[in-house]
Amino acid sequence: MDAETRRRQLAAALRRVAGGDRAALRLVYDETAAKLFGVSLRILNDRSEAEDVLQEVYLNVWRKAAGFDESRASPITWLVAIARNRAIDRVRSGGVARLSAPIEAADDVPDPAPIAAETLESAQENRRLYSCLEELEIRQSAAIRAAFMDGLTYEDLAERAGVPLGTMKSWIRRGLAKLRACLER
Repeated sequence: MDAETRRRQLAAALRRVAGGDRAALRLVYDETAAKLFGVSLRILNDRSEAEDVLQEVYLNVWRKAAGFDESRASPITWLVAIARNRAIDRVRSGGVARLSAPIEAADDVPDPAPIAAETLESAQENRRLYSCLEELEIRQSAAIRAAFMDGLTYEDLAERAGVPLGTMKSWIRRGLAKLRACLER
């Protein structure tokens, strides 16, 4: 499952948690507990304390899931922030004997979901590519799509089109040259 699909599923589960769905909380737990435990353990350096903090995190998620705003942060970013803050609160309250490293040394967990700007840029590039494909001759466009998007071999394409292999290669080569010129405009 790709990162974007996982992000969407996690966001949907958090919305269901906000509505009191216990099964959705279980799904959120199953998908994120290992990562959130790791965040807590890195800060606390104590397994037992990290387990306690993890329990507090999911209790907090149950109570405050309605506060999750997908437009402000991805689900995992929101959950990691809760775990990190709970662990830091535990250190500050004196619940942990000592830290092996300062709190500032705790790693930020990268968000596996692409940021909005990257997603927008990718969508724009896709639109441009498809627009340029539409400018090609129909046989070149179809051959390029089948070869590069569907994974067909040149031999398969030549057989399907009923043309010699060399002809198919020429169609694709000329089509790619036109496509490159269009994309560089």
